[in-house]
Formats: sequence, structure tokens, C-alpha cells
Amino acid sequence: MEIDGDLFTGTLLWWLGGLFAVIMAFAVRLAPWRRLAKGGQLHVFLGAVVALIVLWHIRGQIQPGLSFHLLGVTVITLMLGWSMAILAASLALAAVCLNVGFGWSGYLVSFLTVVLVPITLSQISLVLIRSWLPKHFFIYVLGNGFMTAWLVGYVSGYLAMHLLDFSGAYNMAELNLTVMPFFPLMFFPEAIVNGWIITIMVVLCPTWVLSFSDEQYIHGK
Repeated sequence: MEIDGDLFTGTLLWWLGGLFAVIMAFAVRLAPWRRLAKGGQLHVFLGAVVALIVLWHIRGQIQPGLSFHLLGVTVITLMLGWSMAILAASLALAAVCLNVGFGWSGYLVSFLTVVLVPITLSQISLVLIRSWLPKHFFIYVLGNGFMTAWLVGYVSGYLAMHLLDFSGAYNMAELNLTVMPFFPLMFFPEAIVNGWIITIMVVLCPTWVLSFSDEQYIHGK
């Protein structure tokens, strides 16, 4: 969910600006830049940016200052890894915010809800599933694709609700009645879209998915 930054005070925006600077510095430092020069990976990265821009323009306004769209960042994280996913989603968010008129303040707030938290949770989920569950194709697509996307959507949505409550623009009682009852309808498609896309990609274009390996997930299983 994207939130209009005009709903928030300057102090919070300064904190979010500092967080954004730190995260971007880490992402730039950790990003495997050399990988972009191999096997058309630069085109994969740029294609991911364009895909997010298109997806995030398919939106609906739930309340004034609050827009909903599918995130799609779980797939991007599985494809590119945490650092590159942060960079790709940040570029896409900048284009979307400029187009819809959210501005810098809206960018900072939305960076938290649609970029940083969903991508970080997707990466954490990938690590945990690799550590705790057998490396199997169906576990990969169901756990990392469908279930992680569903969880990420819910966490992102609840974070947006609490930010709106914190801003004073809305209260939780109102949001419980007007927005949260629709969460299942919002985030079931998130799980389906991410799950099916990652399934198709690991079958047809496995070299585009950094986190997937035929040797680990298919051969001998």
C-alpha cells in the first residue's frame, strides 16, 4: 500500500529520510554489480523495474491518501536478491510517485511499506525456508512464492494501517471497519500472482532467478 506523505509530520519524514539513506547505502554496497554484465542480467534487472512500474500503476484508492496495488516484490527478491531488489523497487517507486504526484514525502513513506519491509521479509523467509525445510521444487514455489507473498502482503498492509493511525489522519477503529475487512480479498491475489510468476520463471527461465538452482531443487529429488 502506498501512503500520501502529506499526512505525516516533518519529524517522522526526517527519520524516514535517514532510514532511506542508510538502506540505499547498504544496498549499493552489497549489490553484485558484476552479475549485471553476465548473460543479459542487466536486461533482467531493467525488465523487473519496468514490470513493477506497470504493476504499481494498476491501483485503487481505498481512502484519501491510501492506495492499494499488488506488490510483486517477493518475485523480484527471489530473482535479484535483497540488495538488487531494493534498488529495482526504489527506481520503480520513484517513477510511480512522480507520475501520481505523491512527491518526496510520499516516496519516503511508501518506501517503507512497499519496498523495504516486503523485500526484507521476503529475503528472511527465503533464508528460513532454506534452513528449516528440504530443498524441493514444490517447497520453493509454494513456500517462497505463494505463502511468503501472502504473509508479506498482510504485514505491509497492517504496517500501513498503523502508520495512518500514528499520523492522526485515521484511527484504528475506523480502519478496522473500512479497510481491514478487505485484506483477504487484497492479499490472496498477491499470493497467486507471485506464486504463479515465480513458478513459470523457474521452469522456463531459471537463470533469471538468483535464488533458484536446478541442482538443489530438482535434480535427484
